[in-house]
Amino acid sequence: MTGFVNKLFRLRPGEAGLFFTLGILLLANSLARQTAGIVAISGFLDDGGVNQFLIVLAIDYLIVLLMGGLQSLIIDKFDRIKLVTGLSFGFALVFVVLRLLFTFRVPGWLNYAIMYIVAEQQLIFFPLFFWVLANDVFDMAQAKRLFPVIASWSFVGKLLGIGVSYISPGLFERLSIPAEEILIFNVLIYLLAYGVAILGLRHVKIRQTVQKVETIQETLSEGWGFIKEVLSFRNLMIAIVALAIADTIIEFRFLVVTDAAFTSAASYQQFYSLYRLGATLLAFFVQMAFTSRIIDKIGLKNSFFFFPVIILMGTGSMIAFPGLITAIGTMILTKLARETVDESARKSFEALVPEERRGRVSVFMGSYLPAVGTILGCVLAGIVVFLLAGWIGENSFYIYLGIVVLAGIAALWAIFNMRKTYDSSLFNWRIKRRQRGSSVIDKLDF
Repeated sequence: MTGFVNKLFRLRPGEAGLFFTLGILLLANSLARQTAGIVAISGFLDDGGVNQFLIVLAIDYLIVLLMGGLQSLIIDKFDRIKLVTGLSFGFALVFVVLRLLFTFRVPGWLNYAIMYIVAEQQLIFFPLFFWVLANDVFDMAQAKRLFPVIASWSFVGKLLGIGVSYISPGLFERLSIPAEEILIFNVLIYLLAYGVAILGLRHVKIRQTVQKVETIQETLSEGWGFIKEVLSFRNLMIAIVALAIADTIIEFRFLVVTDAAFTSAASYQQFYSLYRLGATLLAFFVQMAFTSRIIDKIGLKNSFFFFPVIILMGTGSMIAFPGLITAIGTMILTKLARETVDESARKSFEALVPEERRGRVSVFMGSYLPAVGTILGCVLAGIVVFLLAGWIGENSFYIYLGIVVLAGIAALWAIFNMRKTYDSSLFNWRIKRRQRGSSVIDKLDF
């Protein structure tokens, strides 16, 4: 049996314990994060209202901006094993506190808003600390062989979390258990993760490395300086912000339409679980079977057109045929394009950045710019629904969908300019410094 397991997961002697420890940790966080996120959205829409979700989303991404700057300050000052074990125990305590808030009858909308923000931090912090720890305990050869398999545990956890979220409303109703008891499930999951981390990592020795600690100002300055001076990256920056605005408003429209169709928290939670399940499986299939082929076929710099074209087509369908089917279809296609072709193209594009700057530029492009775009999307949609809807009435959604169209056009314009400046940007000194021996440009298929 041991030989079969080792062959299945490509394990070598002495790797099984650490492999399964890390896999369980990643699975546990993904499971708990999915459960918290789905329950939080369903509960908040029922208690707080869909328009108020814009406020929660804006606050969430303000926190993301702050956390993005604090990541480098935290991660290099503490033992990575203690960070992961402490984070597991800390999340267990957070969900205990959330359960107590329900016990003390704090308004439900506030509880669910906090739960949603916590779920987003689960998505940001745990994987960040986890993968840094994994890089510390495995060498490069082991990482190339084992990391893709370890990462698959997150996908399994995501599916399990969606399944738990789907069956829990009906199960809890039959057993006369309050819906908020799902929080105790998350407490148990993180306590299990804490125990696994303590036992599985107790004998692990981390390689001592010297790492440069960046302040928030240094991270921002380095990322902005690179993007400002390399024209193709500057144009891509505009596209990222515009697409984040469009993506945010499309998601808001999706929530408005689906909230009207599924009026109870339990029915919405089951619907949202099925939506997440379908979108997750579809994204996994497309990523495995088609993404690399699409990028190879049309070229890296042309791949960035894929996302805004999908957004404009989907938004056009929502304007022409407002309703549940077009809202769900546009939402799925938008997330699919973003999480497959666009994300893969962006990561490949970042390979042009010198190693000594790549981390800071990636944080700037992957955290700060999408967060700024999301906040702007919340503000623009909020102006329409809170200030203009009273004058315009039920057709006010055409205004914020019009904003999506403008953002999509702006993204297309920026990507077109990025494509024009792409070749000349390859000779920029900030990129040329990266070229030693074999050029990174030679390793990419454009």
